[in-house]
Amino acid sequence: MISVLAQERLLGAALGCIFTGIVVFEQRRSIYTSISATKSEPISQSQMREPIFGMKSRSEFAHLWNKAVDRTFQKAIESVTSSGW
Repeated sequence: MISVLAQERLLGAALGCIFTGIVVFEQRRSIYTSISATKSEPISQSQMREPIFGMKSRSEFAHLWNKAVDRTFQKAIESVTSSGW
């Protein structure tokens, strides 16, 4: 025989799962509706955007970013390396 406490926990878990399922279902339905609405609209020339960075400047930015991170954490990297990690 299941105790009252176990029944309450089981009921709470079941209601929580049902509530979560409903919320997830509604969110997915909202997302799919918004996606299908935007796909059905034709894209005008003013809505098309150029990429902010070209491929060359992206790689340069990534290189500069990596150098900045290396310089910032140089002491920590040396410390971890010297301790045998």
